[in-house]
Amino acid sequence: MPDLPNPTELAIPAFVLLILIEIWWVRRRDRRAYEPRDTLTSLALGLGSTVAGALTGGLALLIAFQVYEHRIFDIGFVWWAWPIAFVFDDFAYYWAHRLGHRVRWMWAAHVIHHSSQHYNLSTALRQTWTGFFTPGLLIGLPLFWLGFHPLMVAFCGGLNLIYQFWIHTEAVKRLPRWFEAVMNTPSHHRVHHAINPRYLDSNYAGVFIIWDKMFGTFVPERADEPIRYGIVKQLGSFNLLWAAFHEWVGIARDMWSAPGFRNKLGYLLRPPGWSHDGSRETSDSIKAAWAARQPVRPAAEPYSGGSLTPAE
Repeated sequence: MPDLPNPTELAIPAFVLLILIEIWWVRRRDRRAYEPRDTLTSLALGLGSTVAGALTGGLALLIAFQVYEHRIFDIGFVWWAWPIAFVFDDFAYYWAHRLGHRVRWMWAAHVIHHSSQHYNLSTALRQTWTGFFTPGLLIGLPLFWLGFHPLMVAFCGGLNLIYQFWIHTEAVKRLPRWFEAVMNTPSHHRVHHAINPRYLDSNYAGVFIIWDKMFGTFVPERADEPIRYGIVKQLGSFNLLWAAFHEWVGIARDMWSAPGFRNKLGYLLRPPGWSHDGSRETSDSIKAAWAARQPVRPAAEPYSGGSLTPAE
């Protein structure tokens, strides 16, 4: 069994260097693009995620090995298994990520990544502290049952995260059409971080945008609709602990005050924004209300480069 390094840990110096380059490049054009308190919060949340991963990673690996013991194929570390494991892991990531937006229990862990109202490379470091305590771990278990070694899958997952780092930027507008058709890009991922009704709950891909196109969750970036970032109910704070745990606090409050077990469970398993009395809005209701207000007209062309502001 090979001794595999942690690719994300090896990439940290490159992450820091690229963030510094982006700060220099972007602030020459718009000094508001990087907000110092927001950036520091992102860096601190990234450090906290690393600590949380160190504390829970061993147990997650133990669970993976328990499933691997019952594998149906003995694949090992043959060369051809690596690209297959990478693609399968990215497919599992798509579904875990999609559920992370559609199940409030999982959203409580993932919301930390969307809590910034800015979009830059430092935003990529806003990673979960509590992902281990959600069902997301279960989605990747079939890979181990099939026979992919847990260390191989963990390595591929690290490469996936490294790829996703660079797409958190507004400095790159649009890439060649063939690349945009297959791969996740800054343009596609900006849409994922948007709170515009048109863009909500779309583009869940990690590396390959083809999953979104296959399962009907792809939405292109448009030149006539600048993106607004953050979460529907903005965090409004740079408090580190509040950023990491505010949704867990919200779930606890809602479950405590909800009448009946079924409603209490709904606040855990239904989409973010769901309420037992219909007094709140989910992403589906926000999108439906927005669509009802739109005039009937030909669709605008997808964003194809240049300025993100509407044409005069």
